[in-house]
Amino acid sequence: MSNTSSKRVYYPIGKVAEMFQVSTSLIRFWEKEFPVLRPRKNKKGNRLFTERDVRYLHMIYHLVKNKGYTLQGAREALKSDFDQIEEKVVLLGTLNKMRNFLIDLDQQLAEKQKNQ
Repeated sequence: MSNTSSKRVYYPIGKVAEMFQVSTSLIRFWEKEFPVLRPRKNKKGNRLFTERDVRYLHMIYHLVKNKGYTLQGAREALKSDFDQIEEKVVLLGTLNKMRNFLIDLDQQLAEKQKNQ
């Protein structure tokens, strides 16, 4: 039996900041403000974020950056409506992937028509 599915993936803070197009200092700030974020630290003290941490960051980002919640409001929303927020964030991610796929497909079709 393969162990690859149970292998944990860790993301360094720079990669996480890049994913959300924010600064590493904002990620560190959110880590202090949201106790649900618990990245591990390696021997050098570098933060290593798990898939779980990244999922929480998606929810925090959605509430703070997209919905305009205050940090306190986002903390309270995560406590009271966690499942609903997670569902919305997953749905938005899926819709964005579909949108990007369709845009790419449209560009490919336009390029094909142009070359005929």
